[in-house]
Amino acid sequence: MSTTPTATPTQQLSDAGVSIWLDDLSRGRLDTGTLRKLIEEKNVVGVTTNPSIFHAAITGGTDYDAKIKEKAAAGASVDETIFAITTTDVADACDLFAPVYAATNGVDGRVSIEVDPRLAWDTAGTIAEAKELYGQVNKDNVLIKIPATLEGLEAITATLASGISVNVTLIFSLERYRAVINAFQSGLEQAKENGHDLSRLHSVASFFVSRVDTEIDKRLDAIGTDEARALKGKAGLANARLAYQVYEELLSTERWGLLAEAGARPQRPLWASTGVKDPAYPDTMYVTGLVARGVVNTMPEKTLDATSDHGAVTGDTVTRGYDDANATLNALDALGISYNEVVAVLESEGLDKFVASWKELLADVEVALAAARKDA
Repeated sequence: MSTTPTATPTQQLSDAGVSIWLDDLSRGRLDTGTLRKLIEEKNVVGVTTNPSIFHAAITGGTDYDAKIKEKAAAGASVDETIFAITTTDVADACDLFAPVYAATNGVDGRVSIEVDPRLAWDTAGTIAEAKELYGQVNKDNVLIKIPATLEGLEAITATLASGISVNVTLIFSLERYRAVINAFQSGLEQAKENGHDLSRLHSVASFFVSRVDTEIDKRLDAIGTDEARALKGKAGLANARLAYQVYEELLSTERWGLLAEAGARPQRPLWASTGVKDPAYPDTMYVTGLVARGVVNTMPEKTLDATSDHGAVTGDTVTRGYDDANATLNALDALGISYNEVVAVLESEGLDKFVASWKELLADVEVALAAARKDA
């Protein structure tokens, strides 16, 4: 479909092959119709959630008070209460996106829910929780989010092998991304052996963007030379563009060809952490700078609004940039910034943040349950 000059920036993104997902979900968004409005007006075709999003939603107002009271009266534990709240929100969002899911033949209209982040280093625990979440939500268009830790790779394969669609999250390095693609393909091969319809299995690989710049910019500031300052704000886009090059390589292999013949869908790259952390940078840089066919960009609402308002979509901004991207990473290496060290720090910090959010959520809901029992 060609883009008309009058098309909105979000429509232009869609026309360029980018699926816009919202990086947020709450009961309020569902009940007030604001999420439906984003679907209708800003080309939103999916939703991602994470422990931090649920913590903000559940503790940020009174939307969940009735549910917490109900669970307190039933004698539910804090884990059972949070499980019930989050899976209900995700199931209702799946229903809202069901028409998109049908219209895109299962590619979009997807809603993601993450396994307990404390399980990130526990393969068996992750597999069990993925199945439990999938069974509870009980919607074809749910994606179970599994972190791309070394322990998570085996869980990704096993979850896909059992016929469950997966969003692989917290990917920072190209090396780990290659391992994720391998885990994905192994999962599909096993799913086929297990008799599952590969065309119904879906996966995205969530590659984090802005956090790469946050960490590397800090190191460039510490170096302090003009050469270092000139590289600020370039690593996140470079890293993501090279991830897309890896994705293109995957689609050209014989191994993938055999899976595609059996009906498999590609594991799409998903650009995550696309809100700009440094106000010195354009607020849409991780959107307009990462346009390529067949990707997902999951945006916080602030970034979505900025894109809708003034995003300049100029077509593919990824595949022409591989040489520049490699040059950027080589220049960082020449300055003594270790890529492997940076991505290891980012994975560790990313997991720590989610675990901290989850623990805060547990503590806050525990207090709310106790108060509800007291009032009963």
